[in-house]
Amino acid sequence: MRTKSTGKKKISVITLGCSKNLYDSEVLMGRLKADGKEVVHEERGDVVVINTCGFIDNAKEESVNTILAYVEAKKRGEVERLFVTGCLSERYKSDLIKEIPDVDRYFGTRDLPVLLKHLGADYKHELIGERLTTTPKHYAYLKISEGCDRPCSFCAIPLMRGRHISTPVEQLVSEAEKLAKGGVKELILIAQDLTYYGLDLYKKRYLGLLLKNLVKVKGIDWIRLHYAFPAGFPEEVLEIMRDEPKVCNYIDIPLQHISSDILRSMRRGTTQEKTNRLLEKFREKVPDMAIRTTLIVGYPGETEEHFQELKNWVKDQRFDRLGCFAYSHEENTHAYGLTDDVTPEIKERRVGEIMALQSQISWEKNQEKVGKIYRCIFDRKEGNYFVGRTESDSPDVDNTVLVEAEGNYISVGSFTDIKITSAEDFDLCGVPV
Repeated sequence: MRTKSTGKKKISVITLGCSKNLYDSEVLMGRLKADGKEVVHEERGDVVVINTCGFIDNAKEESVNTILAYVEAKKRGEVERLFVTGCLSERYKSDLIKEIPDVDRYFGTRDLPVLLKHLGADYKHELIGERLTTTPKHYAYLKISEGCDRPCSFCAIPLMRGRHISTPVEQLVSEAEKLAKGGVKELILIAQDLTYYGLDLYKKRYLGLLLKNLVKVKGIDWIRLHYAFPAGFPEEVLEIMRDEPKVCNYIDIPLQHISSDILRSMRRGTTQEKTNRLLEKFREKVPDMAIRTTLIVGYPGETEEHFQELKNWVKDQRFDRLGCFAYSHEENTHAYGLTDDVTPEIKERRVGEIMALQSQISWEKNQEKVGKIYRCIFDRKEGNYFVGRTESDSPDVDNTVLVEAEGNYISVGSFTDIKITSAEDFDLCGVPV
């Protein structure tokens, strides 16, 4: 058993879930460091803060298991104090207090000032935008808004994150400038819904204007868009993407389904016809755009006919990147009132079929890249390879470009022209030009 230290306490922040959670952890750590605290990310510490995810069943299970593991560490004397924050804590705080009382305190998603106080730090308004980034030095996430006003039937995000709140343009530009001075070359814009940005502050969709301001930041070479909602998509963004070299020809737009019946039940505010028309506009205005989407299968009422309609659509659309998830029946959502009538086995089978189809599409698209030259940024050296990405790829979720380390030298964090020599389903291999 470790005796309690009397010196300076090391605070360890553990992050679970998505990039938006990671951003929140970085803000917390930046505030703590600015207040003179010793803070680490996912390393051993005297005080532990777990930033949880509560989105779907698997994420909730991982969060609970992590909390329980640190409770045991606390009982062994390896941790002095344990705090829990984030989405799971926001959504199930009263249940968690009852079921896992050994945690010192639970905090919600918007309790940063109170959490800082319990960690012995002050919430200072002049430190807005201060962060301690955990990603490789050359890229960083930039969260442009918090919360969501969309009524999607299956989604619990508004329950955990609240209503949509945009961050002012000037604050985001200032944050981008700080990141660029620290060596960041790629900004990945994230939010629950990028396309809603600005409606609360400026009374109109302001994503295009934000991009026009961010491209002026010296040192930033790539700006990537994640999590755009299809209904009400601001089409001037496409023109900016086409004309501005710094804005990657890439978009992550979760479409979820294509059956108009299912989309209506999901409360997505769109139809099959409108979705296809939007994708046509994407490809017409930005012909070389890489489109990433995510889909949900096994939603209540999804018949085999609905699924085959979705599968045929995926085959026809040939998305560059695609993820597929089994529907999770979440309490207090609109869809929770529906009967969860697709069995877990059928859900998993449908996920497998979609991903097998996408794997083949990805392989075919990658074969077309062989012999071509792409500007790539390199994130790390892993084993015998340098691992990089093209403009069409976001870190951790998309394809990678592998270059053998033997006989080649690449500076991690730099842009390098790579000639593709071979390709697999999700990996490209190449050599520097």
